[in-house]
Amino acid sequence: MKEGLWTVFCDDSESSAKKSVSSLISPYSCSHHILIISVDVLLLLIAVSIFICKSVSRKIAARSQSQRSSPVMYVSTIFNGILSLVYLGWGIWMISDKLGRDQTILPLHGWLTILFQGFTWLVINLLVSLKKVTLPQIAAVKFCLVIAFLFSGFLCISSIWGAVSDKTLSVPMLLDILSFPGAILFLFCGFKRQSYTSTDLDISDGASYEPLPGEEDNANGEISSNDNITPFANAGFFSQMSFWWLNPLLKKGKEKILEDGDIPQLREEDRAKNCYLMYTEQLGTRKQKGLSNSLSMLSVIISLHWKKILISGIFALIKVLSLATGPLFLKAFIDVAEGKAAFEYEGYVLTAGLFLAKVLESLSERHWRFQTRLIGIQVRSMLSAAIYQKQLRLSNAAKVDHSSGEIVSYVAVDAYRIGEFPFWFHQIWATSIQLCLALAIVYYSIGLATLAALVTVILLVLSSYPLIKLQHKYLTKLMVAQDRRLKAITEALANMKILKLYAWETHFKNVVDGLRKEEFQWISGVLWQKGYHMVLFWSSPVVVPAITFWACYLLGIPVSASSVFTFLACLRIVQEPIRLIPDVAGVFIEAKVSLDRIVKFLEAPELRSSITRQKLNGEELDQSILIRATEISWGTDSSSKATLRNINVVVKPGEKVAICGEVGSGKSTLLSAVLGEVPKISGIVHVFGKIAYVSQTAWIQTGTIQENILFGAAMEPGRYQEVLERCSLVKDIEIFPFGDLTEIGERGVNLSGGQKQRVQLARALYQDADVYLLDDPFSAVDAQTATSLFNDYVIGALSGKTVLLVTHQIDFLPAFNSILLMSGGEIIRSDTYSQLMASSQEFQDLVNAHKNTAGSDTQVEYDSSKRAETSKTEEIQKVRSIKKLGTPSGDQLIKREEKESGDTGSKPYIQYLSQRKGFLYFSLGSIVHVIFIVGQVIQSYWLAANIQNSDVSRVTLFTVYSVIGCSLAVFFTPSISLHSSIRILSRVSSDLSVTDLEMAFRLTIAVGSTMNTYFNFAVLAFLTWPVLFAIIPMIYLNILLQRYYFASAKELTRINGTSKSSVASHLAESIAGATTIRAFGEEARFFSKYLDLIDRNASPYFHSFTSDEWLIQRLELLCAIVLSSSTLAIILLHFSASASGFIGMELSYGLSLNVFLVFSAQYQCSLSNSIISVERLEQYMHIPSEAPEVIETNRPHPSWPAVGKVEICNLKVRYRPNAPLVLKGITCTIEGRHKIGIVGRTGSGKTTFISSLFRLVEPTEGKIVIDGLDISTIGLHDVRSHFAVIPQDPTLFVGSVRYNLDPLSKHTDQEIWEVLEKCHLREAIQEKEDGLNSSVAQDGSNWSMGQRQLFCLGRALLKRSRILVLDEATASIDNATDSILQKTIRSEFADCTVITVAHRIPTVMDCTMVLAISDGILVEYDEPLKLMNKEGSLFGQLVREYWSRTANSRDW
Repeated sequence: MKEGLWTVFCDDSESSAKKSVSSLISPYSCSHHILIISVDVLLLLIAVSIFICKSVSRKIAARSQSQRSSPVMYVSTIFNGILSLVYLGWGIWMISDKLGRDQTILPLHGWLTILFQGFTWLVINLLVSLKKVTLPQIAAVKFCLVIAFLFSGFLCISSIWGAVSDKTLSVPMLLDILSFPGAILFLFCGFKRQSYTSTDLDISDGASYEPLPGEEDNANGEISSNDNITPFANAGFFSQMSFWWLNPLLKKGKEKILEDGDIPQLREEDRAKNCYLMYTEQLGTRKQKGLSNSLSMLSVIISLHWKKILISGIFALIKVLSLATGPLFLKAFIDVAEGKAAFEYEGYVLTAGLFLAKVLESLSERHWRFQTRLIGIQVRSMLSAAIYQKQLRLSNAAKVDHSSGEIVSYVAVDAYRIGEFPFWFHQIWATSIQLCLALAIVYYSIGLATLAALVTVILLVLSSYPLIKLQHKYLTKLMVAQDRRLKAITEALANMKILKLYAWETHFKNVVDGLRKEEFQWISGVLWQKGYHMVLFWSSPVVVPAITFWACYLLGIPVSASSVFTFLACLRIVQEPIRLIPDVAGVFIEAKVSLDRIVKFLEAPELRSSITRQKLNGEELDQSILIRATEISWGTDSSSKATLRNINVVVKPGEKVAICGEVGSGKSTLLSAVLGEVPKISGIVHVFGKIAYVSQTAWIQTGTIQENILFGAAMEPGRYQEVLERCSLVKDIEIFPFGDLTEIGERGVNLSGGQKQRVQLARALYQDADVYLLDDPFSAVDAQTATSLFNDYVIGALSGKTVLLVTHQIDFLPAFNSILLMSGGEIIRSDTYSQLMASSQEFQDLVNAHKNTAGSDTQVEYDSSKRAETSKTEEIQKVRSIKKLGTPSGDQLIKREEKESGDTGSKPYIQYLSQRKGFLYFSLGSIVHVIFIVGQVIQSYWLAANIQNSDVSRVTLFTVYSVIGCSLAVFFTPSISLHSSIRILSRVSSDLSVTDLEMAFRLTIAVGSTMNTYFNFAVLAFLTWPVLFAIIPMIYLNILLQRYYFASAKELTRINGTSKSSVASHLAESIAGATTIRAFGEEARFFSKYLDLIDRNASPYFHSFTSDEWLIQRLELLCAIVLSSSTLAIILLHFSASASGFIGMELSYGLSLNVFLVFSAQYQCSLSNSIISVERLEQYMHIPSEAPEVIETNRPHPSWPAVGKVEICNLKVRYRPNAPLVLKGITCTIEGRHKIGIVGRTGSGKTTFISSLFRLVEPTEGKIVIDGLDISTIGLHDVRSHFAVIPQDPTLFVGSVRYNLDPLSKHTDQEIWEVLEKCHLREAIQEKEDGLNSSVAQDGSNWSMGQRQLFCLGRALLKRSRILVLDEATASIDNATDSILQKTIRSEFADCTVITVAHRIPTVMDCTMVLAISDGILVEYDEPLKLMNKEGSLFGQLVREYWSRTANSRDW
């Protein structure tokens, strides 16, 4: 029965072959036709089920799901419609022909297969044209299309194989070949249309989407900003496939230098906001499904992007399949040359087929790369956004494990590295398929000798496994070392001014150098591993053929030009993919390490606020703040010691509450508890109303003064002007060259300490909050400004507001409704000023200490009438002249990050190769590579010339071939040291990572691939001279295209670099100000700005890599033309059968031309991008530096300064050449051992005066002479190391207590303990288990502000210099401690010259002389008592203001 059915369906002649596996591949066999019909039946069943479901659900189909017509749809419908009709027509013709010839329709398989194919193709065409489908139907359609695509690919390959093998091309075979591009069109139409449908469905089901906070407010802005959307968003099918939509941008780049505004914005779906929304939605879905709490970031990424990964994978498959046809075409051409053509014009048909195959290969590979890069952008944006959101919620404990520098590194390095991974993902399996196809073709050519080639390749790959394992180890260690170095450099850069003041730059430089050396060890390991891989896989195409040919000889397998060069063509094609195996492994390892680091950060503990914030909504409440807590602790574990204990606080609406106490008593912690920053609170904290917060350490954004004050709120000119007046900022803004539009640098670098605090106060006031938390904001301003601020700000502007003020200013306390007196982490008393004075001894001691500090002896000298007169603010304001600037003058102090522009030519390459004998290594490496390529050409030429030569035995042929190959492999091995030695420059950011790990190898591969490309051209021209007519124009067009491309590409990369810096800067700034951002509830606005910065960075990157694909696609088209020209030349020149070896050689080189040109162009693009990193490094390395640290020819005596006499002659200072003068001709003499007090209003130039002493800023004119030595004539280190300083901003570094006091290890523990005793820190440190080895967290955050200033005092006491400078050194210390410290300074520095800048007038009352500065001008310099009694004296007025405030405090 079975035999009867087989006879009816098939033919008796095929019965013997029906069980053969090879018969399934043969396009003529019955088994092959049965397979086709079976798959067609499956596809028809799926299609029918979809049509049935469609008819049932027709009434409920959503209108929004209608298909949008597109050119692709029209092309697909027409092409596949014609194809199906031709199938059906040919089937019918076969039936009629068979009836006419054989009088029977048996066997059935021939015509039935054709009819089934035609009918199936027609049904699928109708299926793709469906306009309304439901979600289940979408999945079924996609499944059907994928099966059709894969099966048509199989039919295409089998038909090509049959045509080449049998030298015939039938109509059914041609139709099967054409079905493959038809299936590609089906796939495009189906997936593109379904993407529209999916979008509509998501929008209609809006319940799963929630807008970001503040998103609604920005809606209008976003709509209006969409004018400059990338043309890719609306590009048609052919524009997308050819990247034609990029032409306008490239044309603009050719005509002018591109700027930020010229770069179009990304599509909506590629923007960071959309990526983050998808991420959060996916996390929500996982939680709903009850999946593991641990974050599986990889599964999240795959679930979000699986469609695009699939589409890019299809492109990769098409590329691999089309690439595999090359050796088959080669074999066919050799057969034509040997006179074995199947028909007369077969050579021309093969030429056309080869050209189309190369074009298809180019299109598929370019869009494989493009689509994966696009996925990478979305993944990178998503991770960057997730990291930013996480750092806003990061707990204080987690901040110890994840420093600011490390968090920035997660974005700047790790997220970008993961973003590159999708680009390499498909390379893993595509290389495997490519190798399998190559092995199949090789087996067809040389039979069992394929095993020798396979074993050799496997051994080469296996030999690289230990290297890959080592590389993983080295990369992991390298990332840890990079983090440590970045941490150290970030800390040093953030506190550079302090390092200079203490003359510690050299020490910290040595620390960074040590970390860099450790990092360099791991960099060297990584580079050596890459070098070994490079040598191993570049030598593989030399070693593998030699072993394979000997295997042929030993197995007795005959070899011919056809089989040998088919094998060599396969090997040359897979050479680059094999070489990429270690690179893919390296990228995979790097991505895994980076992903693990990010996941660890995203799983870190978050700040869990136990406070309750409640909006007022117009209702009146009995209380604004309620705290009932037995313990409040910064530690989360049960063993941690409570910072505050037994806290019971109730603050009513409108009350003013002051918090005072000694240093370290827990005042700032209490405010932090109200803000919800303290992780462990045993009790309740309730806050009613909007909060505004002013931190003790000022946090200022990079931007204008106006932006800092508005802080996201809308501008109301009247209220804004009132805020400026209330915060005493009017005069400062008049002085600034650009008014309130003056740019403020990072951390407020161009503002004084007082100005920074007043900007903070203005920011809080403008928010019009209900509750104000002020953490000692008046310590950084002078007495008059403090009084003005207190009256205008706290008493005036905040009347009716709830205020909690931490302060050491005892004078202000009578004005408060209640005072919390704290000591040892507890509130020991809480009452009004009068009640505390009457009943609390501790409070009386605090007030008496203030009075003692004020100096009662000097007070009697004042005339009470004068004191009363000058207490009025109006008269005080008359002391300083007000001068408004009509128009801005000079430049902004803060400049945007610079970048090179235009074509810099070979300059950056010369700069790069100038490092570490780079030219020598590069030259030797290039010479070695040229020799290697020439050797390969000679080897191939020997084989081509003698493969058909009967006079040369096979032993001689293979021996010479093997000797040449082994010589090349041995010769090439030493070049590993050449490739691994071109490397190191030093700088901090990701530019350094690019220069360290990527630059050398990109340069090597770019040069090597370019050499291979031009040698391939030379071989083609040598063997077929007419091809020169195609090669010469092609090279010319190549140069033109690359110049056209580079004009835009370099600018895009530069803009990408500077925009990436903005992302990192905003992240670092947000980390530093996270507490303030949370306090004001501005997380959404800052996150929105960060998303915008991510998009501004992603857009130039997107257009940059797209321009790469634009260029390579056009170069590949030129290559296809050259290759087709060479095959035409072969046909026209009529090579004899004996010259078939040369034909094989030419085509093997011609087929690999595409590969090498792609690599050459890709790595040239990549190299041009990487060289931007070198440019940026060079820019920073050539920024004008300070004067030399040491001038050997003019070094001061070790005992200098012996007396401490300071002579200042006509000192003028400006911060930049075009900026206004800050100090305007100061001249005075400070005698040795004198105590000098420097006074003046906030912003008058006091800190600049101190900076000039330390040469932080060099004089524009004038000089400073100390003990007869002009300090500008000696080295900076010699100047700074001989002075002691207690700076305005107390700064601690990560490390131990001992390291912070004596980082240079010059003193013994005994000396350090003695100093700690003098500055009243001994007890606090002895309480800690580790004593001097107790840890100090980043920025000293585990020590109070007052304790940090005591550390600075300890450093000065250890240094014992003849000149001591105090820059508002006791601003954050309570009065009692201040009194003790002043006595310590008087006794310990009695024989020293002491220069004191102070806002507390009593601090300078016992000075020998007082120097008063106003607007950068020295207005008076005399003894304190003389100045106090001098009419119109600035110092006298400051003193009277201070005492006026003290006297008036009783009236508040």
